[in-house]
Amino acid sequence: MREILKLENLEACKIVRRLNRFVVEIKTKEGTHDLASINNTGRLQEFLAYGKTGYCLKRERPGKTGYRLVAIEDAGAGALIDTNLQMKSFEVALEKGYIPWLKGYRVVKRNPRINRSMLDYLLVKDSKEIYLEIKSAVLRKGNMASYPDCPSERGKRHIRELIEIAGEKGAMILFISDLRGVKGFIPNDDDDPEIGYLLGVASEKNVEIKSISMYLDLSSDSIILESSNMKVHLSFRSQLSQGRWVHAFSGKKSGI
Repeated sequence: MREILKLENLEACKIVRRLNRFVVEIKTKEGTHDLASINNTGRLQEFLAYGKTGYCLKRERPGKTGYRLVAIEDAGAGALIDTNLQMKSFEVALEKGYIPWLKGYRVVKRNPRINRSMLDYLLVKDSKEIYLEIKSAVLRKGNMASYPDCPSERGKRHIRELIEIAGEKGAMILFISDLRGVKGFIPNDDDDPEIGYLLGVASEKNVEIKSISMYLDLSSDSIILESSNMKVHLSFRSQLSQGRWVHAFSGKKSGI
C-alpha cells in the first residue's frame, strides 16, 4: 500500500438525496442543509442513499453548490466517487512509479481524440505509445469491484474505439476500483451485459485490460493505492467473444 494524495479540509456530511446527475443534497457537520456537486454520472444507488456518511470539500467560492462530494463511507474507509480525484491519483501513481507495469511511461496528452471519441490519456515510453481509457469501478459485488453500475453507451463506444485501433497502436482499458478490500475486477453483466462481451472481444484483439484499487483512508484523509495490479476476471458473457460472436466491435452479433 502506498499513499498517493492527501486531501486538505475534508469534512464529513450526511446524504439527504440526489437531486440530479450532478447535485446531491447533504446535511453538513453544523446540521444545515446544503448542495454538493458530484462528477460521477453512475447511479451510485448504494452510496447516495439517505443517511449515508459522505466526505466533502468545501468550495472557496460557492456557486450553485457549496461543496464537492468526493467519497462515501464504505467498509470502514471512503469509497472514492470523484472521478477527477481518481484521475489525479492515477497520474501521481504513474509519475512516482507506483504502477510497475507502466513503469517508465509518462502522460504526453490528455483527452486524445481517436475516431469519434476522446479517450483519457496518451502514454509514451521511448517510442511505444499506449492509448488509455480509465473507467471507475465503484460497484461492490461481493469481494469484487465491478463496472458499470448502469447501462453505459459511452463506455461501450470507448471499448469499440480501442478495439479498432489495437492492431496498429497500443490500447489499454484501466478499471480503477475505489473500494477497500476488493480482490479483483469483474464486468457487471447484470446492468450492461454488452460491456462484458465487448471486453472479451477487446482481450482477443490485444487491448490490454488492467485494474488497480485505491480508497480514501479516513484516519489520514489520504488516498491509498491498495493494489497496483488487481486481477481482472472476465465474465461468462466475456467468454462468448472467444467463440461465435465475433462482430461486437462493429455493433453486429452473429451466432447464438
